[in-house]
Amino acid sequence: MKITSVKLYRYDIPLKAPVAISLGSIEHARNILIEIQTDEGVTGWGEGSPFWMIVGETQASGMAAAEDMAKLLIGENPLAIEQCLHTLIRYLPGHPTTRSAFDMALYDIAAKAARMPLYQFLGGTSHTLITDETIYINTPERMAEDALRIQTKGAEAIKVKLGTNLRDDVARVKAIRAAIGHETPIRTDANQGWDVVTALSVLRAIGNDNVQYCEQPVKRRDIAGLRHLRQHSPVPIMADESLFDATDALRLVREEAVDYFNIKLSKSGGIFEAVAINAIAEAAGVPCMIGCMSESRLGLTANAHFAAARQNVRFCDLDGCFEHADDPVQGGILYNGYHIELPKTSGIGAEIDPAFLKNMLAKTIA
Repeated sequence: MKITSVKLYRYDIPLKAPVAISLGSIEHARNILIEIQTDEGVTGWGEGSPFWMIVGETQASGMAAAEDMAKLLIGENPLAIEQCLHTLIRYLPGHPTTRSAFDMALYDIAAKAARMPLYQFLGGTSHTLITDETIYINTPERMAEDALRIQTKGAEAIKVKLGTNLRDDVARVKAIRAAIGHETPIRTDANQGWDVVTALSVLRAIGNDNVQYCEQPVKRRDIAGLRHLRQHSPVPIMADESLFDATDALRLVREEAVDYFNIKLSKSGGIFEAVAINAIAEAAGVPCMIGCMSESRLGLTANAHFAAARQNVRFCDLDGCFEHADDPVQGGILYNGYHIELPKTSGIGAEIDPAFLKNMLAKTIA
């Protein structure tokens, strides 16, 4: 099997409303879509969501990088996934989000060629996953209203964005607890917004509020700060922006810096690297969460396949498409409330509506 062409799309999806985290806000999901064609008629789809404030990529930079990456893969065997990905890394280090779209499309082709759903190709079995839903930074009153709405819909956990300052962040959590009671777990995420002193003060203040963990309380390079918080915080600590690849995973384990890992395909460079990260975590006794940026159900479906294939993935945060005003995906995961059902068809099991594709800027490399 040989790759004959690669089609690149500017994959823009409007949001229902702007979403804000401590690093900034977005009004559109400006993603990258990859369609790989082969000489045997097997097509692979991949999506990358370049959340610029985290991964350092934009849609424009990703599209430029993707054009060079596509040229490198023409004529190559898509089933040689490791070889293809190493070719991309040697030529253009970095660009994990763009590379993740190619990675996803290659795995889609490989699983289709094997006539297996992706989770089965990765060695897993189909089972129901449960996602949380995220509340973005707003006033305590508005966030409490959002939490009550999410709880009423049946959520088994609520993710709360924090990372501004001690007074306001504590007030947000306390307002949410007052609105929804104590039973529904809260998962907090500061997106690097605090220093160590502020983080410890906030986490001690909310330590009795049934908070499952706190993601990335301090700057991504502050591994010593993460370790200090893990040793002294009543709330478990999860690495997100500090964890891009297997090298980061190894360092975090060696430093005993965190309790949990957050793996995101758009951040790690795709499934191949995510498998390596999880293997290190599992060997070290560090449970993982599968997270997301602002992918459509195409990218979220690939993330869900990975989660289903690895028992060490204990938590799911696959709610990126909840904020999208449009859903152009055909097939893919289905949401029954917050329960996720995987497709049983071969490959990822998701494609993009051709009518939606007609309105997207595209370029073909052949």
